Amino acid sequence: MSPGPCDPRTDSYYGRPVVKAPSWAPRDIAGYFFLGGLAGAGSVLAAGAQLTGRTTTAHAMKISSLAAVGLSAAALVHDLGRPSRFPHMLRVFKPTSPMSMGSWLLAAYGPAAGAAAAAAVTGRLPRTGAAATAAAALLGPALATYTAVLAADTAVPAWHGAHRELPYLFAASATAAASGMALVTGPLGENAPARYAAVLAAVADDTAVRAAERRLGSVAVTYRDGRAGKLMRAARALTAAGAAGAVLLGHRSRTAAAGAGLALLAGSACTRFGVFHAGIASAQDPAHTVGPQREALRRRTAHSQ
Repeated sequence: MSPGPCDPRTDSYYGRPVVKAPSWAPRDIAGYFFLGGLAGAGSVLAAGAQLTGRTTTAHAMKISSLAAVGLSAAALVHDLGRPSRFPHMLRVFKPTSPMSMGSWLLAAYGPAAGAAAAAAVTGRLPRTGAAATAAAALLGPALATYTAVLAADTAVPAWHGAHRELPYLFAASATAAASGMALVTGPLGENAPARYAAVLAAVADDTAVRAAERRLGSVAVTYRDGRAGKLMRAARALTAAGAAGAVLLGHRSRTAAAGAGLALLAGSACTRFGVFHAGIASAQDPAHTVGPQREALRRRTAHSQ
């Protein structure tokens, strides 16, 4: 039986994927995306808390950022298969390679976050701790978003097609996670910046997702259906609920603040895992590779006439 005109098998050789889906393990790499964002944005909040005299929150965020970057590095090494492979990635410094730059970024950020946390816990070398805090805060935004550039640099349709919006989405998601951690670990009297950041993150997250779906066109279905769709809907609900709880109740009740923070953390994790699974689904369906290419060809042809 020959395939019909609308059969997806007409888009590739016997319906096989046109591009190979990444062999990354979801738990390792999506977890790496989430934890790196939490660490990077957390360092920015820690520096801000330190500057404004919110010392309890600053200390908690420095410790959580160190823990997050440690776990993210462990997830990356686990996916690589052998610990020795990570140092091998540092043998090359290639500014045009997101993988190379990300490896160097992680290698630079980790010691800075460690020194900042050590100074906060021990109370020793305050000047060194302040310098490390500033360094981690400067590197934090890049750590939180470079994984979006790394994903968009692939041929995976759902990632590459949203290469302009994905860094903004990851930045918003990371801010939501860091705000959530600050709400969970910080006292009520110090959580005002975290509450405001949570609202901004929720709005930016939703805006970035909608913009990405508009740009992706037919490929956006990968963000709405299947496992990715469930995760993205859960992310939207959890992030919105966390932001609402933070701004309405987060200054009144320690329990409400912690609950809002946990919702924001869970929403951020769902976003990262949802984006990951959307990419895998788009790579496995040849229609998501061939369809956008044909549409782009039609637009170029119409424009030239």
